[in-house]
Amino acid sequence: MRGWWREIAGLVLPVACGGCGRPRSELCEDCRAALYGVAPQRVRPAPEPAGLPVVHAAAAYENAVRAVLLAHKERGALPLSRALGRALAGAVRAGTGQVSGPGPLLLVPVPSARRAVAARGHDPARRIALAAASELRRGGIPARVVAVLRQRRPVADQSGLGARQRQSNLAGALEVVAGGERLLAAERVVLVDDLLTTGASLAEAARAVEAASGHGRRPGTGQAAVVAASPSAFAINRNC
Repeated sequence: MRGWWREIAGLVLPVACGGCGRPRSELCEDCRAALYGVAPQRVRPAPEPAGLPVVHAAAAYENAVRAVLLAHKERGALPLSRALGRALAGAVRAGTGQVSGPGPLLLVPVPSARRAVAARGHDPARRIALAAASELRRGGIPARVVAVLRQRRPVADQSGLGARQRQSNLAGALEVVAGGERLLAAERVVLVDDLLTTGASLAEAARAVEAASGHGRRPGTGQAAVVAASPSAFAINRNC
C-alpha cells in the first residue's frame, strides 16, 4: 500500500527533478543526459571478486546519477524507475552482444533483503528491471523479468563494509527458488542490479544461478548490467 500511495502522490503533488531539484520536472534534460546520455561501458571493481560476471554500467555513481538512484531507492520517488529502466536497458544492450543462444533475454534482479523491502515499501532493483524489460521490448528485443533469486539466510547491512567483508557477508547467501532452475534452463540470463560497488552481490548471484544449473557456468550467467557503478570501476576499465 505504501508504494501505491507514493505513486498517487507523485501524480498530484508538485515535482522536482530527482537529480538536481530543478522544479517542474521529474528528471531534467541535464540529469537525463548524465544518466543515459553516453554509451554504457564495461566496469570492473578492484579488487574484482571471483566469479564476477562481465558487467556493463550506464553511468558513474556520482552527482546527479547518485541523487536519482537514492531518490528512487530511499525516498520512494517511484516514477524515476522509468528513466532508470531506460539506463539499465542500455547497459543490457551493451553486454548482450556477447551472449548467444535462443529465446528472449531473461533479466534476473539481485534481491533485496526482506527487511529492506519492507522499510522502503518496494524492491528497487526489481522495479527498475521491469522498466528495463519494457524498454527493451519497445526496441524490439524480447525480454522479461523473473525474480528467481532469494536470500537463504540473513545478511548484515553492507554499508560500511569493505570489499572482502562484503564478500564474506554474502558468501552462500543467495539461492534459486524451487522450480526456478527450469525457468532459467532455456533462456539467455542477464543478472541486473541498480548499483555496482565491490561486485560482491553480483558475484554471489552468479554463483547461485550456476549452482542451480548443476553444471558450470551457463552462457547467460557471464553477463550482468547495472544502472551505475563506482567511478573507480570506470577508471579501472579505461586503464585496461
